[in-house]
Order: sequence, then structure tokens, then C-alpha cells
Amino acid sequence: MTARIGVITFPGTLDDIDASRAVTRSGAEAVSLWHADADLRGVDAVVVPGGFSYGDYLRAGAIASMAPVMGEVISAARGGMPVLGICNGFQILCEAGLLPGAMGRNRDMHFICRDEWLRVENTDTAWTSRFEKGAEILIPLKSGEGRYMATAETVEELEGEGRVVFRFASDAPNGSTNGIAGITSENGRVVGLMPHPEHAIDPLTGPSDDGLGLFLSALDAVVTV
Repeated sequence: MTARIGVITFPGTLDDIDASRAVTRSGAEAVSLWHADADLRGVDAVVVPGGFSYGDYLRAGAIASMAPVMGEVISAARGGMPVLGICNGFQILCEAGLLPGAMGRNRDMHFICRDEWLRVENTDTAWTSRFEKGAEILIPLKSGEGRYMATAETVEELEGEGRVVFRFASDAPNGSTNGIAGITSENGRVVGLMPHPEHAIDPLTGPSDDGLGLFLSALDAVVTV
């Protein structure tokens, strides 16, 4: 049976179609989820896509994290469902308490839009099993509030437990603590990252097809569970 991966749309979301295309390219069925519906429609995994969401002017992801659909996502994630947050989706997962830390304005206060090399630090998550540890992948980054921040204790915990999933291969352009580009939950089922893997699924339209590995990994995770 084909795996079904939900992609949430919030008012203001602009990368949901790209995320759905990546899900389809991986061989799964993309299922559209609306922020105001407390219904995951029986999906096997969820993508909280990037772009923007309503209420970002207050704090990125703060209002969206309280949407009806997110209550279901939180419950499902705590039950082991794979959840991926991309860019604004990463911000939403942090605001929802599924991942620690927060995102602040980029170091130089500028919006950054360019391709970035990331180093894969953890391949034991539901979204990174298709990669080799230490591999470098080329993924677009586009964000104005992408600087990952957390308390010293939280960063020490993430590093000590191997929960940093992606790190900028060179100097973090947004000033993220320890060059962190993505992290995971304690059980490795929830992953958030600032760069956009859904924009790197085909060399014809992106800088690479490296991003497809995240969606293929999720497919493996839900098929084998």
C-alpha cells in the first residue's frame, strides 16, 4: 500500500506545492491538510512546509503553532509519527514544543537566498536514513529569521546526544549557533531544518537532487514501522 504523507497549508504558506511534489517524487501519496481542520486524514507522516504563515509578524510560527491541525500533529508526533518542519515549518515545530530552541533574525539582518552545502551529522532519524554520515548535500536556503538559538544547556544536550542532524558545511550565513542547520527530537522521528530540501529534488530545477533523500527516508520509515 502506498504511504500517505500529509502537507499542511497555512494562510501565507508558499512552499506546500513544492513539498507535495517532493513527496510524490519519492513515491508516496501527498495529502493536503488545512490548518483549520483538526484532522490528519489518516496520513503516515506529516510535512510542515516552508514559506510564511499567518501571524509571523508577531513571532515566526507562533500563531500557526496553535492551529487546530497542529494539535493533531503534536499528538501524532508524540506517538511516533514522522514529522518534518522546513524553514517556517521548523519555526512552527519549535513554537509547538516538538523541537527545542528558537529562530532569530539572521546575523546580518538580511534575507538570505542562496544554495548552501550542508553536512549530514545524523542518519538515525526518520528523515535521514538514506544519507551517509558526513555526506555533504547542496540545498537552497531562503530565510530572514533562520538563526538557530537555544540556551547553552540545550545546545550542549543536542550536541551530546547527537541530535544535530544538519550543519552548515562552512560558516553559517545566518549566524546559527554551532552552525546548526537542522535538529531532531529525542526519538529521531521529528526533524526541523532551515534550508529547503523540497527545492532540491531534480537537478533540472534545483541545484541538486540531494533533498529527495529526506522524503525517501520517510518513506522507508513508515513502510518498515
